[in-house]
Amino acid sequence: MCGTAMFPAGPPWSRVRVLQVLWALLAVLLASWRLWAIKDFQECTWQVVLNEFKRVGESGVSDSFFEQEPVDTVSSLFHMLVDSPLNPSEKYLGFPYYLKINYSCEEKPSEDLVRMGHLTGLKPLVLVTFQSPVNFYRWKIEQLQIQMEAAPFRSKEPCMAEEVCSMSWYTPMPIKNGSVVMRVDVSSNGLGSFIPDKRFQMNINGFLKRDQDNNIQFTVGEKLFDLMPRYFVGVSSRPLWHTVDQSPVLILGGIPNEKYVLMTDTSFKDFSLVELSIDSCWVGSFYCPHSGFTATIYDTIATESTLFIRQNQLVYYFTGTYTTLYERNRGSGSWVRVLASECIKKLCPVYFHSNGSEYIMALTMGKHEGYVYFGTIRDGQVSFEMLPRKWSVCEQIGVTTCSIIWSEYIAASDDLELLYHIPEFIPEARGLEFLMILGTESYTSTAMAPKGIFCNPYNNLIFIWGNFLLQSSNKENFIYLADFPKELSIKYMARSFRGAVAIVTETEEIWYLLEGSYRVYQLFPSKGWQVHISLQLMQQSSLYASNETMLTLFYEDSKLYQLVYLMNNQKGQLVKRLMPVEQLLMYQQHTSRYDLERKGGYLMLSFINFCPFSVMRLRSLPRPQRYTRQERYRARPPRVLERSGFHNENSLAIYQGLVYYLLWLHSVYDKPYADPVHDPTWRWWENNKQDQDYYFFLASNWRSSGGVSVEMDSYEKIYNLESAYELPERIFLDKGTEYSFAIFLSAQGHTFRTQTELGAAFQLHSQVDVGVVLADPACIEASVKQEVMINRNSVLFSITLKDKKLCYDQGISGHHLMKTSMTVNVVGSSGLCFQETHRGPRMQGNLMVPVFIGCPPGKRLAFDITYTVEYSRLKNKHYFDCVHVNPEMPCFLFRDSVCPVPSPAQFTALLPPPLCALPPHSSPRRLPTLFPAASHFPPSRSSASRAKLISSSGLNPLQPHSFLPLLLDSRFGDRRLRQFPGQSVCTSVPGSYVLLVVGGGPTMDSLKDYSEDEIYRFNSPLDKTNSLIWTTRTTRTTKDSAFHIMSHESPGIEWLCLENAPCYDSVPQGIFAPEFFFKVLVSNRGVDTSTYCNYQLTFLLHIHGLPLSPKRALFIVMVSASVFVGLVIFYIAFCLLWPLVVKGCTMIRWKINDIIASESYYTYASISGISSMPSLRHSRMGSMFSSRMTEDRAEPKEAVERQLMT
Repeated sequence: MCGTAMFPAGPPWSRVRVLQVLWALLAVLLASWRLWAIKDFQECTWQVVLNEFKRVGESGVSDSFFEQEPVDTVSSLFHMLVDSPLNPSEKYLGFPYYLKINYSCEEKPSEDLVRMGHLTGLKPLVLVTFQSPVNFYRWKIEQLQIQMEAAPFRSKEPCMAEEVCSMSWYTPMPIKNGSVVMRVDVSSNGLGSFIPDKRFQMNINGFLKRDQDNNIQFTVGEKLFDLMPRYFVGVSSRPLWHTVDQSPVLILGGIPNEKYVLMTDTSFKDFSLVELSIDSCWVGSFYCPHSGFTATIYDTIATESTLFIRQNQLVYYFTGTYTTLYERNRGSGSWVRVLASECIKKLCPVYFHSNGSEYIMALTMGKHEGYVYFGTIRDGQVSFEMLPRKWSVCEQIGVTTCSIIWSEYIAASDDLELLYHIPEFIPEARGLEFLMILGTESYTSTAMAPKGIFCNPYNNLIFIWGNFLLQSSNKENFIYLADFPKELSIKYMARSFRGAVAIVTETEEIWYLLEGSYRVYQLFPSKGWQVHISLQLMQQSSLYASNETMLTLFYEDSKLYQLVYLMNNQKGQLVKRLMPVEQLLMYQQHTSRYDLERKGGYLMLSFINFCPFSVMRLRSLPRPQRYTRQERYRARPPRVLERSGFHNENSLAIYQGLVYYLLWLHSVYDKPYADPVHDPTWRWWENNKQDQDYYFFLASNWRSSGGVSVEMDSYEKIYNLESAYELPERIFLDKGTEYSFAIFLSAQGHTFRTQTELGAAFQLHSQVDVGVVLADPACIEASVKQEVMINRNSVLFSITLKDKKLCYDQGISGHHLMKTSMTVNVVGSSGLCFQETHRGPRMQGNLMVPVFIGCPPGKRLAFDITYTVEYSRLKNKHYFDCVHVNPEMPCFLFRDSVCPVPSPAQFTALLPPPLCALPPHSSPRRLPTLFPAASHFPPSRSSASRAKLISSSGLNPLQPHSFLPLLLDSRFGDRRLRQFPGQSVCTSVPGSYVLLVVGGGPTMDSLKDYSEDEIYRFNSPLDKTNSLIWTTRTTRTTKDSAFHIMSHESPGIEWLCLENAPCYDSVPQGIFAPEFFFKVLVSNRGVDTSTYCNYQLTFLLHIHGLPLSPKRALFIVMVSASVFVGLVIFYIAFCLLWPLVVKGCTMIRWKINDIIASESYYTYASISGISSMPSLRHSRMGSMFSSRMTEDRAEPKEAVERQLMT
């Protein structure tokens, strides 16, 4: 307040003039920081549009994001890269769109700026964040990002310059199955002009299609191009309802007497006015009268895949075509009317999804008054259920008739319940900021007129609002916030779910509230708004006008935005602008809290700073990935062999294929066996890493084929992200996990005091205090340690948040997480502390972090083959692999001891002695139930614990090797290669697990799954049928002693293969020792108290060198001995009989020779006699006869001599 003493003596009009001058001076002073920012930092901003593959390089084009299938337009280009590290046999695909990036500054042409930025080394860095899907039963839950460097590209327009006239930067726009909402963050590489980071929404619009002429049109109706002023001017604002962070398309109705809605897939950066193609056929009835018909679309709600609208008492929904979420035939061909026999008076949104589904509520009137229709949406399929299931709300409160005004969904309840009975009249606050409702307070004569209820699932705060505002943190005790005037009535509330709430009244006033505090601030109309709008009109801002109408108010990324229709010179414009909450609060603080002091002959204007501190910083923040479960990949464009550095269409297409293949490697990394290097990109370059210098030599000498060079180090997974000096968006806490950080506060003035007590040491206390508020103190706890730095006039508060291991059972990775939060408040700073930045003031002193308790996303088990082999070699002093080596599945010798161990999510598990687990990176998959019912166990044994232990609920895979549990978080890479200061990446798993052999066979083709009874007999220490496959010296068992419980301290297992086991008496497949493939199941369900994660892994273990059974061994020995003896006898007999056989053969040979010789002689003689003359024949026969007689006489003599000689 300004009193008379503040002004010099004079007439009253002079005081008014002084006030006007002071107001003008105040406006200039408050804008000084803004003018300084403009002087030192140019007002530059990034510009991003979407271009189709075929329209790259064209100017002034922007495409809609609705194509979702990869395109096969790049594979042919990879075949040209013959001397590159790429494998040409792999399949490389591309994405249908590119991101085109430019930037602009005030009063400068964009083309000149981009060209200058390129010449000064500026390169945009694009970070694409994929939103996790709703249905975690169908898709894995993961926090995935990919960072890309934009590639410069010349425009295709004609250019007279030698090098370039206009240009832009391009990156691929990746698409991932299960994600339809994507955030694109554009930043600079630090060179060239200073351009602040900027975020864009790039969401898939499943409500578009191509017609026969290849034109894009809406499937929900017809697009209108004329935004007439009568649609918006003077129209009351309405809430923007949608599933938080999951809705790719937003829809806003409320246009009077028209079936028109505003639709956007970029959060109103761009939008379309669409006339919906609904029938509007409303047949009146006794309980739903026909009077008051209008074409206005009253309630609109957007979910991940479906749009809901209410027109009069009719409800319609339309399911988009999202092939990345479900089958193409799920999309609607037209609007579908639901609850056709009901009279619906209001739709109520559900802001958060749960249990893999989204929800919506419809309030009825008429015959079903007092009931609520609860709608469930999953994969585009919609179903409704009427609640309460037994008695209506009217019957529960004991009245015949009642009316439900609003309904709010709380995930913990599964039925409709009454929350609180509000008083009949508004309490009398008597000058207090707030008042606890106890029932003993006095009341005004103004009746309470409730209109809605709102619950924040993170901090459990509940607001009941109407012409009043009630707040509660436990659903029982409510506080009346008296700062909100009872003369006003709240129309709707916009929520950030990060600690801030904006309120819109029926008279279009805007109020602001920080959750947990009791001050309610008026933003519009206000003195601060007057100062702000004056400054904006002075600067001729295009976002403000003297005549404007607000259509809606909503939060996006914790910032408050307005959708406003501006009228300038009879021309209308619909714009989205930031609501400057910090500036308005700062203006209001300065306009109401200042002093005028006389300094000589003039007045000195000074402002009072009520903030308890001057500087606030966050320190000692841990590396974020372990708590945020964020996985990030990096991809750079291939190097082009052109001196100007500009890319062409082929190099951009190759860039597309490389990014696609990188994300494909990530998606297929969910496997039970870990690679030697725990990184999805390892297999990509596995065989070419040793030739990296050769490829670098080719690129350096411009000899790479295809005109591009692909560098292997340009495509990698990032494991060592640093903290951004701010608390993360969310953190995930496993059982007993801690999250620590520190807050550094520099106090205003001298705010330290000493406190001494008799018998106590001297203590120094600060009047700057920090409070930590926990939404669920029964589940999490926080400790604060204060360190006073008197020499720096500062205080350091070390804060540790820890899970208390009480509020969550075991669950699947990323499923059914409990929502809670931690809020850190500097006492006395609410709405009073601001930090000046080049982007404007930023509120300080109030920090809220959403916390998710349970098994963090992305955790899984895997069998680490490499480490298992190393461990086996170390433990057993040797390692014998199979004869036929398989690098993917090494063998282990039967007689060697083994120590199978499980590992949690996205870690790496080992099987012989150690096992490791891998955290976020390949999502856990749901495995089939092994034991559907406990009754399947033999009745003589207690089966309750077995069913609980073994029935699969979707645990994660392990990786085989070694036999002690080791944890390897894949976010941090290979346990042997990446170790960070103060922590070892691979550590022993402190938890417990059960190892079971659930299948097997002597060959891969003969593998079979064992029945429940067989699994019990083959693995239980209670088995009396002589069927055990393995045993261990571990004495700890399950409650019914059915199975052994293993841990990292277990001595390992030994193979038995007893008489009735399937591996007993294996028949060798050849001349080598018998082999057997065991299907091993590792599960920690029901036995591990060290983690919330419910792990399960099945993998194959190849064992060789199995012993033979005694019978078969004796049989083989007898057969072998018989064969040996037979061979010896045969040899002796052979040696004795061989001479006789030789003699006999010789005599037979001579006899045969004699017979052959005599036959030959007679044959020759007969032929010669026939061919001679008779006379000559006679004489010759005589001589021949005489000679033959002589020979005949000599032959017996020679034969006798030969016989005697032998």
